[in-house]
Amino acid sequence: MITVALHGAEFFAYHGFYAEEQVIGNKFLVDVTVQFLPQGDLNGDEMANTVNYEHVYKICCEEMKHPRKLIETVAQAIVDKIKADYPFAESITLTLKKQNPPMKGKVEYSAVTITL
Repeated sequence: MITVALHGAEFFAYHGFYAEEQVIGNKFLVDVTVQFLPQGDLNGDEMANTVNYEHVYKICCEEMKHPRKLIETVAQAIVDKIKADYPFAESITLTLKKQNPPMKGKVEYSAVTITL
């Protein structure tokens, strides 16, 4: 089993339940881990035999552009797209963190984790 991961990918996006969150935006962090069995001999040094973490990052970028009320919805969309593009993935775990969520007190981040 091989694991490919991205940690702390930063995005500025407009996700949030409250209307003002969808206007002023916020900073988000994404951690994603994809576990899989290689699709061929890794000694062949071919991208087709693995999960391309640059492509995984592009998936995150694209999905973060679509404002949604719930970060759960954003996280699920990213996981679904990764699975569609890499059907050989055995496990995908994604954590999406919203920094400084609108609370009455100081909160570093809120987060949701989805594992497929």
